[in-house]
Amino acid sequence: MTQFLKQYEAKAGQMDTYLNCYFIRSDNKFIEKINKAMRYSLTASGKRIRPVLLMEFCKLFGGTEEDAMDFAASIEMIHTYSLIHDDLPAMDNDDLRRGRPTNHIVFGEATAILAGDALLNYAYENMLNKALQDPAKMQRYVHAAKIIAEKSGCRGMILGQVADIMCEGETIGVETLDYVNLHKTGDLIKAAMMAGAVIGGADREALGKVEQIGLNIGMAFQIVDDILDLESTTAAMGKPRGSDLRNDKTTYPMLLGTDISKKIIKERVDHAISLLHELGGDTAFLEALFQYLCYRDK
Repeated sequence: MTQFLKQYEAKAGQMDTYLNCYFIRSDNKFIEKINKAMRYSLTASGKRIRPVLLMEFCKLFGGTEEDAMDFAASIEMIHTYSLIHDDLPAMDNDDLRRGRPTNHIVFGEATAILAGDALLNYAYENMLNKALQDPAKMQRYVHAAKIIAEKSGCRGMILGQVADIMCEGETIGVETLDYVNLHKTGDLIKAAMMAGAVIGGADREALGKVEQIGLNIGMAFQIVDDILDLESTTAAMGKPRGSDLRNDKTTYPMLLGTDISKKIIKERVDHAISLLHELGGDTAFLEALFQYLCYRDK
């Protein structure tokens, strides 16, 4: 695991370096206002899970980091925009994210909303620029962008957020909870894996397996988050502990208990790894990454 963590930290650090190249300082006060708000959240210390997954799945199918890097940065922009908006008073009303005050606490609600909007829009601009720069792979890039758009939009992540809001304060069962988390958390993780696979050259059959892998890891990841919200600390997580209780949200450990929740995590991870092995190639890093993501302590 020590060797894996070194590899993972190196890959996440590479992504940090690349993200710092976006939204550079400007002498124009209006441009700098929005750039500063975007930089603040985008370059905050994060796990960089989705961009690393995208790059690794691209490489698994024969692509390179250069092929995937702009898309990896773009999916982190989309993830970051969703966090900025999730933290707003109208949503989860959190004041801490990634170990620092949330965007709206620092820049005000209006600028935070616009910073999220700007990150989302720039993500697609960035992906389309990459497609136009490489006509030989344009179809792959457009396909990958379409997957990301679908999985992060009104039939994906946003759908999950709507369902999450509608279920606050209600008594719901496992089926509804699965629906919320399949979309709210799982779809963007699926998008990262699937987009990377498409850029790398995966065929339809392999892409179907990648989608199932993403579903299982996304669900396991969310259950771990639910457990950590009860058992971890604000300092360790970099965001407020007990947010789910405060917002009257049903979670897996609340509904099923911690022991059963941990059993489900294991089942999901084991199934994902089994499917991963069916894809062939060097899957050692991805297997270790799945274990890390789903058995982490923060």
